[in-house]
Amino acid sequence: MDRNLAMEVVRVTEIAAIAAARLMGRGQKNDADQAAVDAMRRAFDALNIAGTVVIGEGERDEAPMLYIGEKVGRASDGAPPVDIALDPLEGTNLCAYGRPGAISVVALGSSGNLLNAPDTYMEKLVVGPRARGAIDLSKSPTENLRSISEKMGRTIDDLTVIILDRDRHKDLIKEVRSTGARIRLIDDGDVAAGIATCFEETGVDVLMGSGGAPEGVITAAAVRSVGGDMQGQLRFRNEEEKARAKKMGITDLDKIYIAEELARGEVMFAATGVTTGDFLKGVRFFTGGAETHSVVMRSKTGTVRYITSVHKFDKKPSYAL
Repeated sequence: MDRNLAMEVVRVTEIAAIAAARLMGRGQKNDADQAAVDAMRRAFDALNIAGTVVIGEGERDEAPMLYIGEKVGRASDGAPPVDIALDPLEGTNLCAYGRPGAISVVALGSSGNLLNAPDTYMEKLVVGPRARGAIDLSKSPTENLRSISEKMGRTIDDLTVIILDRDRHKDLIKEVRSTGARIRLIDDGDVAAGIATCFEETGVDVLMGSGGAPEGVITAAAVRSVGGDMQGQLRFRNEEEKARAKKMGITDLDKIYIAEELARGEVMFAATGVTTGDFLKGVRFFTGGAETHSVVMRSKTGTVRYITSVHKFDKKPSYAL
């Protein structure tokens, strides 16, 4: 994949973030999500790619746009075939209620390289580069925290674990607390939380617990781009989800995936902040325009670029408004 493609994709996340941010704090999560979806779909039409959405807004019959299997991009002569994992508004509640950490994200991989994950839960364990090789999802949280602390040369009580604040995590939270590790509970947005483990300035060392499986694939693409580590295992809620997974090509329902299996080969990742979080500032509006803060990452080079963009609405193309 051409390196310039990463810079093109960040324009897609910028436009989606601006659209969602216009509705920040209004308590209308569905409207904010739809605004981001519509804006992202229009922006993709401006890119010369032959893209297939493998992680999107849902099945075709359930999602009005950016559904799994949808083709996006102009696909003119020479357009690269790519798989796309996206979340136009990760953290819909965060945006709807003006809370930190909502982002717009897109991950790209060569065709066939992103796991076509079903819409179910995934147990996730994510760490940054300093703890790479120290995690094993088949072991207990306590064992993993001991291994991570040893690899990082720190005591367990100096580690910060980020966990979604859900009833299903009650036992996990209890066990992590018993180790002496610190916990940061979040309302939503485990893609941003997983990425935060890879940047020391966030103060987050480990992500534990279950969240959306599609978001796990997006997280893997980002984590791979910066040398972090991740393991994930699908957690099905019913037989219907298992049947859907088999239909999507997943044969081993109990498999523990490493990051390189969730997002194989060369991958690119772009994200733009909607509301200010750990490593991205949110959209700031001013008279006649807006300012966005984004990150672009490539697994091939390990390059991480932070991009601050000023958008003048009277000069933007029609698809961006």
